[in-house]
Amino acid sequence: MPRILTGITPSGTLHIGNYFGAMRPAIELQAGGDAYYFIADYHSMTAITDAKERLAFTRGIALDWLACGLDPAKAVFWRQSDIHEVCELTWLLGTLTPMGLLERAHSYKDKVAKGISPNFGLFAYPVLMAADILLFDTNVVPVGRDQKQHLEMTRDMAIKFNQTYGEGTLVVPEERIAEAVSAIPGLDGQKMSKSYGNTIEIFGDEKALRKKIMGIVMDSRTPQEPKPDADRNLAIQLLRLFAPKDVAIDFENRLRAGGLGYGDLKKALFEHCWNFFAPYRAKRAELAANPDYVEQVLRAGALRARAVAEKTMARARRACGLRLI
Repeated sequence: MPRILTGITPSGTLHIGNYFGAMRPAIELQAGGDAYYFIADYHSMTAITDAKERLAFTRGIALDWLACGLDPAKAVFWRQSDIHEVCELTWLLGTLTPMGLLERAHSYKDKVAKGISPNFGLFAYPVLMAADILLFDTNVVPVGRDQKQHLEMTRDMAIKFNQTYGEGTLVVPEERIAEAVSAIPGLDGQKMSKSYGNTIEIFGDEKALRKKIMGIVMDSRTPQEPKPDADRNLAIQLLRLFAPKDVAIDFENRLRAGGLGYGDLKKALFEHCWNFFAPYRAKRAELAANPDYVEQVLRAGALRARAVAEKTMARARRACGLRLI
């Protein structure tokens, strides 16, 4: 059974783009493999410097994923910072990682181009990411096509390490290109992103969510006018995510034929969105009322993860000529 690993950076409030684009596909994998999921709080340090904010986001991520279906009986779930071996392996890998490899990283170049001040953490981010993967003898890493370079860099580091210190010391992971998920549109029609301020939060307030959805800007056509481009209507695109297929098709056909007002369409979108996530909201409220349980889940996950990490580090230290501890 292949070991699958996914990391989640605690950098903000969960929205439906996160859910449909990454969370749901990742959670579905726990049923078919040896699934490892971690909250990448070390990674968040390249973007967040407020300690209280990081703690809140980390706790929020744990609540969100558990509420949305991550099962600690089927998957190992932990905080990255609970496994100190990841920092040690980062150093071991870093001593063999060429500067040119890191300089070619798309994410680093993109962030610098956007005006983010470069620092060691940002530059060495791919090495920490490689350590996250290699520390747990990961066989398969699900990635989108835009993240493929990260895994290729991880493979390069693992191969270089094995060539230098002994074949088989580190498991070289394989990529699994995630099935393409169309970009989830935000409230303004652009890709949904916190950066654009156009998100629909999964666990947001009911009144605020209704206001957001009812505020989606439409064109000036009257309800009676046929709309042959109904399939490209933003509310229809979002409705397809939440409503049964036949219901979404019916609304699209009614909009195309004429006679359906945009206000009624947006009301239907809100209702289907709100009801879709109702079980998750209930579960999250239950978990939030029992913070000790959530902490126990993360600590138990860290113990299971560390059992693997310690074995990997023992192999790596022995291969490098370092004393076993």
